[in-house]
Amino acid sequence: MSKEAGKTASGPTVVIAIEQYFPKAQRVVEDDIAFRILPFGFRVFVRLMRPGWARALLIRLSERGAFPGVWSGMLCRKRYIDEKLVEAANDIETVVNLGAGLDTRTYRLRGLSGTPVFEIDQPEVIRKKEAGLRRVFEVLPPNVTLVGIDFDRQNLRDVLEAHGYSAGLRTFFIWEGVTQYLTETGFQSTLNFLSTAARGSRLAFTYLRKDFIDGHAMEGWEGAHKKFVMGGLWLLGLEPESLPVLLGRYGWRLVSDHGYDELAEEYIKPTGRRLASTTVERIAYAEK
Repeated sequence: MSKEAGKTASGPTVVIAIEQYFPKAQRVVEDDIAFRILPFGFRVFVRLMRPGWARALLIRLSERGAFPGVWSGMLCRKRYIDEKLVEAANDIETVVNLGAGLDTRTYRLRGLSGTPVFEIDQPEVIRKKEAGLRRVFEVLPPNVTLVGIDFDRQNLRDVLEAHGYSAGLRTFFIWEGVTQYLTETGFQSTLNFLSTAARGSRLAFTYLRKDFIDGHAMEGWEGAHKKFVMGGLWLLGLEPESLPVLLGRYGWRLVSDHGYDELAEEYIKPTGRRLASTTVERIAYAEK
């Protein structure tokens, strides 16, 4: 995974922090930590979005730019994974967040305070995460282990086990906003690691469609394709139709697979907000 991928770690948390300025009835995700965990410059930017007109302008620009639907997509994927994690809380024994970035769900969702959690990402991202957490909590929550890794040179299982992770425990794996940055080799390596998970484990992951990566189904994301795919940052896409067989090879059963347009019907529509949606990125949920 390239170093450039680590620079995107703050983006989703900025969206969630700005979301907190909407009236409660219009919020898709509740998060009282997102703003505080962000580095100073991002907190300044979020503060500027407090006026309704500023938020409306920012969202409108995002929908007319290179990623139409990305705003609602980030909200929907956060909400979806949050709900799945809460649903599974009584059935799992540990959580592993692969490419955790500045995600806050470990610290705000009910039922996780006593569950061991491993948050893994590039070392520079983990340093930023630790600084943010110390700003919020002063000391790191005792159930959380932050793990820095060089994805290109270190073995995922070896690094996690060196920090106390046991593959024998039923684990909820979060793989959010990561797969598109992986080479085919890196993707297969992660799936090999996931194949060793205990029966009863869960996996929630996002992915870009292969037909978008190949340049055949843009859905208004031509600008994103030119910058991130042709620019060499987004490397991997998957075919929704192939997921059941692909996951099955590694011992996983696909439970659900959604486009963000479907999730928008469930999460965005009830708020009364009108936000663009996309099917370029999707989210899947599987059980071991």
